[in-house]
Amino acid sequence: MTTTTQALRAPSIKVNGADTAIGDVPVHTTVLDWLRDRGLTGAKEGCAEGECGACSVLVARPGTDAPTDWTAVNACLLPIGSLDGQEVITSEGLGSPEALHPVQEELAVRGGSQCGYCTPGFVCSMAAEFYRSTRTTSNGHCDHEHGPNGFDLHSLSGNLCRCTGYRPIRDAAYALGDPSADDALATRRYAPPPAPATTRMTKGEAEFVRPPGLADVLQLMADRPDARIVAGSTDLGVEVNLRGLRPPLVVAIDRLAELREFEFGRDEVRIGAALTLSEIERMLAGRVPLLAQMFPQFASRLIRNGATIGGNLGTGSPIGDTPPALLALDASLVLASHRGERVEPLADYFTGYRQTLKADDELIKTVVLPLPLAPLSAFHKIAKRRFDDISSVAVGYAVDVVDGVVREARIGLGGVAATPLRARATEETLIGQPWTERTVREAAAVMAAEGTPMDDHRASSSYRSAMLGQSLLRFHAEEVPA
Repeated sequence: MTTTTQALRAPSIKVNGADTAIGDVPVHTTVLDWLRDRGLTGAKEGCAEGECGACSVLVARPGTDAPTDWTAVNACLLPIGSLDGQEVITSEGLGSPEALHPVQEELAVRGGSQCGYCTPGFVCSMAAEFYRSTRTTSNGHCDHEHGPNGFDLHSLSGNLCRCTGYRPIRDAAYALGDPSADDALATRRYAPPPAPATTRMTKGEAEFVRPPGLADVLQLMADRPDARIVAGSTDLGVEVNLRGLRPPLVVAIDRLAELREFEFGRDEVRIGAALTLSEIERMLAGRVPLLAQMFPQFASRLIRNGATIGGNLGTGSPIGDTPPALLALDASLVLASHRGERVEPLADYFTGYRQTLKADDELIKTVVLPLPLAPLSAFHKIAKRRFDDISSVAVGYAVDVVDGVVREARIGLGGVAATPLRARATEETLIGQPWTERTVREAAAVMAAEGTPMDDHRASSSYRSAMLGQSLLRFHAEEVPA
């Protein structure tokens, strides 16, 4: 194995302000199990796959509007080595029975807890929103997803409660004010985040490494074909917890500077593959409306805080949410290996079920979106739940209509074939035709026949086909050319 040679210190984590050695633990130990083994039992395991939020903790991450963000993550999914050198706050570190944190206080006085199993997770997710630097308590804005104090309920979309009911939890969230002037965690936001630590942990035949640079990672991938690349661990963590997967070598890439670029230029947008979906959402700030529609529908905030755009594409899943949107945006991928870099259109990237043209020693470095964007765009996701669910059908649209005629149309589909794909026949039916109900109805019939949808526990093939056609009709009804 080839990596840059440098002295490595003993892995450690600052937990609730105290430096704590990780110790001699198995490489695949989760952050949740590690914390609980040290007596911090507020965080719980409810699902072991990132759906319930009972394991939520706060991690100091690079910020977008302040130097540091307190970010809520699923402790059940992260390998302990991934937080080497980082700062973690658990529910115990936020407050105590004698001195409750404002979030804990509001949940207590408003009846936001009954059995209490899920409460520490709610506390941490709510605290992350409490400390969001752009939240303002004076905007007066209030809708079904935001409170008058600026609290975004999407911050709790990954936390489930089965006995209290959500109204008192929402009431507690909407009652929160600003952090006090002497709040140490609020002050911490204005200092730099912890730097990435070069890490190597070995136990038995398993190893976890965080190389210092991309060149080290690429050489390691060339030397060790069995290396498993991990960023947010929202996919690998599930395999470790529920399927007993134990890769012999795990290589962390989530903090590599070369994979975290972001540039919104005149001709293109460049998005580093290791940026999380939450980071991208904040950096784009609505400038790519299609992605702005997609982000809230992608899993939950807890998952988006860890899941990366490169990871979602790297799995090759036919039901991922980003591929249909990025296909509609005509995205390209920069693939990197020790041999160099190459650029491939996303439309050519998927080659079969969970198969791509990416070689075993390559990784996704950058996602590139060409500019300008199509004036009409939308993202439709059909699922059993509105949020925090896997799609039965997902559709991304990018259409340009000039003088009432469709000049360009790109439609990305997910959930209707072994791979994400472009609706080429539908696009051809639309281009050059008037943007009228008659044209769209004809195209909707074509679109209903796109792909090779299957029957499964989420939806029947006939339902998926019907939803494709209905989706296009809805898009036409809602998107009126300027």
